[in-house]
Amino acid sequence: MSLEHRLTPDDALLTEAADTLKLIAEPTRLHLLFLLLDAERNVSDLVDLSGASRTLVSQHLAKLRLGGLVANRREGRNVYYRVADGHVVRLVVETLSRADHVRSGEPVHE
Repeated sequence: MSLEHRLTPDDALLTEAADTLKLIAEPTRLHLLFLLLDAERNVSDLVDLSGASRTLVSQHLAKLRLGGLVANRREGRNVYYRVADGHVVRLVVETLSRADHVRSGEPVHE
C-alpha cells in the first residue's frame, strides 16, 4: 500500500472530489469534523461543544457519514463518531489553516 497517489483526474474523480468539498463547505459540518479530529465523540458531546441543536448535529453527522467523511461505532445506546481517515484530517486542517492565513494576513506557505 502506497501513501503516494499518482492521479490522473478524470470526470468521475473530479466529481467525487467536488462532492467531498461540498460536504465540508458548510460551517457546522466543518466544525463537527474539526471537533472529531482528536477524539471520538457522541452526539451529546458534539452538541455541547458546537452549540448546535441535537437535531442539526444529527442531520449533519448523517450527511458526513453517508459521504464517507466520518465513521461511527455503537457502544450500548451511544453512537460514537470519528473522522474516517487521514485524508479527511488533512483536508480539514489545511482548509482551516488556509482560512486562518487569509483572515490573519499571515503569508501563505509555498
